[in-house]
Amino acid sequence: MKRTAGILMPVFSLPSRYGIGCFSKSAYDFVDWLRGAGQTYWQILPLCPTSFGDSPYQSFSTFAGSPYYISLESLIEEGVLRESDCAAADFGTKPDRIDYEKLYQARYPLLRKAYENSRVAGDAGYQAFVEENRWWLEDYALFMAVKDRFGGAPWTEWAEEVRLRQKNALDFCCRELYDNIEFQQYMQYKFFCQWRKLKAYANKQGIQIIGDIPIYAAMDSADVWAHPELFQLDERKQPSAVAGCPPDGFSAAGQLWGNPLYRWEYHKETGYRWWLSRLRHCFRLYDVTRIDHFRGFDEYYSVPWGSADATHGHWEKGPGLELFRRAEEVLGWHEVIAEDLGYVTDSVRQLVRESGFPGMKVLEFAFDSRDTGSANDYLPHNYPENSVAYTGTHDNETLAGWFESITDAERQSVREYLCDSCTAKKDLHLPLIALVMRSAAKNCVIPLQDYLGLDNRGRINKPSTVGTNWLWRVTEDCLSSELQTTIRQFTARYGRLNEA
Repeated sequence: MKRTAGILMPVFSLPSRYGIGCFSKSAYDFVDWLRGAGQTYWQILPLCPTSFGDSPYQSFSTFAGSPYYISLESLIEEGVLRESDCAAADFGTKPDRIDYEKLYQARYPLLRKAYENSRVAGDAGYQAFVEENRWWLEDYALFMAVKDRFGGAPWTEWAEEVRLRQKNALDFCCRELYDNIEFQQYMQYKFFCQWRKLKAYANKQGIQIIGDIPIYAAMDSADVWAHPELFQLDERKQPSAVAGCPPDGFSAAGQLWGNPLYRWEYHKETGYRWWLSRLRHCFRLYDVTRIDHFRGFDEYYSVPWGSADATHGHWEKGPGLELFRRAEEVLGWHEVIAEDLGYVTDSVRQLVRESGFPGMKVLEFAFDSRDTGSANDYLPHNYPENSVAYTGTHDNETLAGWFESITDAERQSVREYLCDSCTAKKDLHLPLIALVMRSAAKNCVIPLQDYLGLDNRGRINKPSTVGTNWLWRVTEDCLSSELQTTIRQFTARYGRLNEA
């Protein structure tokens, strides 16, 4: 089996002139940089539009793309925007941080101007896109237009006739909000055109994209509003139970995510039609699809609606292997990574094993004194070949931040495992990366921050917190030829070099 390596780097973390990483020249430059570093994979986070908290795991749609990722430079080249308009916009002053408030205030007026200058009515490509994607785009565009009309309020607070999707009310909204609906469709058209162009370029350079599919839909989403029958909602369209994780050594109150749970019996009755559409969509967007919270397909944690925390939840059975056998039957075989982290039971292990999908191994979990019984699984010498090895994920501390935050006893365990008592803390990220790189895992993906040796100021997300996440961006000077050479040497040393 071929050994490979990749870099975890969210699109929003790329350098950009206009406040957030996007599908601009910097993205193409990053692909070239990855190729020069001998990498095979670029792993990203979900590309969907974000809602409250700016998390890509809480989205207004499981199918749509974030308008933030549309390259303004490309729109300037098209002649539908002027560079002076973009230069005059205030996106914030910190090149290593995203200011989402300013981004929201500055981006959408520019995208609106591009739409007004685009004359989409006569664009055959646009018309074909709308027709091809009508099955999800129609509901999404209407949802976003109505949400804007109601001042951004969640759909559960809209006027009753719209909230309940009464036909007369929806017909009125379609007529009244025609321009806003078309604007939303235009943004999706530009997003998907630009993304497919970037992905095609990456593939041509020998770089494959690992995408990410969150298991749950957000309550405030077009998916739940348009298809309440798919979810555990009562007659008032309120959730009867929501998703989360139980208390453990990391959180005494557990994690309360708040997403509505699926009515799996209904999905089974329909032959998993909605899930097949979702997976088909992702398989077209990515070369490899990481399925978040894979254990939720074995058993999912159900928390009563209105609970203050996750302490009173219970486990329910999920669809298990049946869903994935159905997907392979209808869609064919596709590369998938099963995110099997967290509370892992024998039945979860069996599901991952029977699916054939590689699971995930995270080095930082191997030395935790709060071990829930599986820490030994994360020691690199125990990684199976059919797995993807990580130093950490977007939810973890950076390597440098993690080593600083763990206990003295845990640090001593790390040193003993490394047989290294001499390397300075500021340089310890490199031998730690080497640990996972030389493991038996067929693929190894390293967050860029860990190669850079950044502390927790480079952390992407701290679960169960809001307001300080999804902000980090790399600056152009960090993507140096020196770092590229270092990564290439690591990759070659452990037999993972992409020589395509």
